[in-house]
Amino acid sequence: MASLWVRPLRVTLRARTLVPAPWIPVALNASTSALHTSAVGRRAVPLGSGAAVPVQADGTPMLETPVDVPAPRPVVSRRERRAAQKAQRQQAKLQKARNTISARLGVVEQRTAPLVRTDHQFKTFKPITPSIRWLRYPLAPHLHRGRPVRALTRAKRSTGGRNHHGHVTVRGRGGGHRRRLRLVDFYRWESGEQRVVRIEYDPGRSAHIALLEHSETQRLSYILAPDGLSAGDTVQSYRTMKQDMGSTSSLDLGIFRTHAIRPGNVLPLRLIPIGTTIHAISLRPFGPAKLVRAAGTSGQLVAFSSYRKSAVSEADDASPSQPTQSTHAQVRLASGEVRLVPIDCCATIGLVSNVNHQHRRLGKAGRSRWLGRRPKVRGVAMNAVDHPHGGGRGKSKSNKVPRSIYGYPLKFQRTRKPGTKKGNRMVVRERPRRNGKRAGKA
Repeated sequence: MASLWVRPLRVTLRARTLVPAPWIPVALNASTSALHTSAVGRRAVPLGSGAAVPVQADGTPMLETPVDVPAPRPVVSRRERRAAQKAQRQQAKLQKARNTISARLGVVEQRTAPLVRTDHQFKTFKPITPSIRWLRYPLAPHLHRGRPVRALTRAKRSTGGRNHHGHVTVRGRGGGHRRRLRLVDFYRWESGEQRVVRIEYDPGRSAHIALLEHSETQRLSYILAPDGLSAGDTVQSYRTMKQDMGSTSSLDLGIFRTHAIRPGNVLPLRLIPIGTTIHAISLRPFGPAKLVRAAGTSGQLVAFSSYRKSAVSEADDASPSQPTQSTHAQVRLASGEVRLVPIDCCATIGLVSNVNHQHRRLGKAGRSRWLGRRPKVRGVAMNAVDHPHGGGRGKSKSNKVPRSIYGYPLKFQRTRKPGTKKGNRMVVRERPRRNGKRAGKA
C-alpha cells in the first residue's frame, strides 16, 4: 500500500475557519479513492477534489457542524479590576498575619509604613522629600477615621477674609480645603447620663471633640473632649441643679463632689472645689462656654470672693476659702491672668484634649495653604503707599515707630486699658508682660 504526505485542515473554534494543519502521512486505498489517515481523528483532503472537504478517519466526508462558541466574558473596568486585585492582596496579607507566630501567641504587633517613625508622642517621617523632613504630627490612634454625623454639621461658606461689601477685613485668609463646621454643644443643658461613642477630629478647631449619646433619649451631640476621655466613658451635666445645693451640709457636698468631679462633667462654679482644673468656662449664668477652649489649655479655680462695683478689695483677693456671701469665683486662666466669674456660671472638669498640638510642625508652606492661611508680606518689602514701613532704598524701616498696615502702634503698646478704674473690672491680676513681669494697677 502506497503512502502519501498530505496536509489536512483544522477548524478553529472562534472564527469557524479552516486552517492548514501540519503535514501527516496517509495510506492510499484504490477501491475507495480516499485518504486514510495514519492517526485516528485527523482530517485530510481527498485526492483530485477541487474544494477542501474534511474527511473522517474511515474516509467518509465530514460535514461541517456548528461549533459551540464560549460566551463572551463580562466587560470589567480598570477600576473594578484594580479594586479586586487590591482586595486579594489585603486578604493575602491578613491570612499571612494570622499564621504568624506572634499572632498564635496572642502578641499584637503595631504595623506602620516603612517611611513612618513613631515614638510615644509624635509621628515623623523618613526625609525622602524636603516637605516631610520637618513634618511632625501628634499621635492620635484613638481618633475616629470615618466621617462625622451629618446632622450635627453644616456647610462652611468661605469668605476669603472679606465682608458683604467685598472689602478685606482680615488679611491673610483665603483658599483652604473644603470643610464642614461641627455643631459643638457649649451649653450642656440636657441633664442625665451620656455615653461617649467616639472621639473625632475637628478641622475647625485645635481640640478634639467627643460624640455623646444620651442614655434615655439616644440624642447625639458633640462636646469638647477633655484629656483622658475615651470611648465608652460616661459624662453628665449638673447645670440644672438647684442653687441651694451649695448651702447643704459639708458631708453631702463632699459625697457629691467625689461622685461628680470627673473629666467631662459640667458643674456650676459654686460646687467645684478650690484648686480643680477646669475648662470651657462660661461668663454668664445662662450663656455658652467662652473661655479656655483651645487644645491643651486649662484654668484653675483659685478662690471665692465678693465683688463690689467700686473696686475689688485685697482681702477678698486673698480669701483662701469660700465665704458665705461670695458672689464670684477667681479663675486663673492659661495666660496667667486671674479674673472674676460669677459663681452661677458653669465649667467643665479637666483640661482640653490634644495637649501636644502646640509642638506640631507643618513642614511646608502648602500645608498652611490647606488650612486657609495665605502668605504674610513684610511691611518693609512694600511700597510707601501700601504700608507705613514701606519705601526707601534699603531694607530698613528707618527711624519709624513700628506700626500696623492701618497705622496703629504695633510693638510695646497695650491692647487694653490697665487697672480696674478704666479697664476691665473683672480682672483681678493681669497677665504677665515683658519677661514675666506683671503690670501694676492704675
